[in-house]
Amino acid sequence: MRNWGGIRASACIIAYNEERRIKRCLGSLTGFEETVVVIDSKTDDGTESIARGFGCRVYREDWKGFGPQKQSAVDKCSNDWVLIVDADEVLPEDTAVEISKILEHPVADAYAFPRKNFFHGKWLRRGDWWPDWQTRLVNRKKGGFTAVIHEKWRTRGVEGKIGAPIEHFCFEGYADMIETMDRYSSIIADDMFARGIRANAMTPAFHGIWMFVRIYALKLGFMDGFDGLVYSLLKAGGSFFKYAKLLELQRNRKAGAG
Repeated sequence: MRNWGGIRASACIIAYNEERRIKRCLGSLTGFEETVVVIDSKTDDGTESIARGFGCRVYREDWKGFGPQKQSAVDKCSNDWVLIVDADEVLPEDTAVEISKILEHPVADAYAFPRKNFFHGKWLRRGDWWPDWQTRLVNRKKGGFTAVIHEKWRTRGVEGKIGAPIEHFCFEGYADMIETMDRYSSIIADDMFARGIRANAMTPAFHGIWMFVRIYALKLGFMDGFDGLVYSLLKAGGSFFKYAKLLELQRNRKAGAG
């Protein structure tokens, strides 16, 4: 039973086909004063019904990109302070207690949390996995989201940090990692192309190799064992393919123009 009392804030989530994970997330958000706001990107599984079963305010909206979708969720909250979580994340009770204390006398306009990433039943401590700071508790009147993907909250005031973590159950397996890498690299390539960014034949290889070296060697990803190796390779693959797909878009545009 949660025992920290009413947190004077709203909470919001964006979701798409998250029926396997959203129940655990929503179960960790029962201490908030306002009903949780969920933006459902017109899912075709049980996500919406699960959210309504928890008493959430659910809005079905077309997908606009991560930044705009999360901004839409924040805009629909009634409290100035909003906790933004993903459907595959959990708010530990100790972290909720810390949030409640901070909001009694906030000294910043947004707060970042370290995020503990769990995969294959263990907490991954190296590479990009930890501390993986995420700005999630925000005064919605003092900032907004930027970017369609790899979105970030940009505060117009002071940003602080909370030492208590958010827990992230990031992937269900290697196949989920690969599918996510493929989907995200396509979205990023489209976004870069629209913003006028261009690549040459060497760009994919350069970025892929550097990403692997940075995560596996410089950030000690090798210390997470085989999972660290797989993750480093897939991050490198994501970096490689986003530029390879950008190059493909350039070539298709050139062929169409010809």
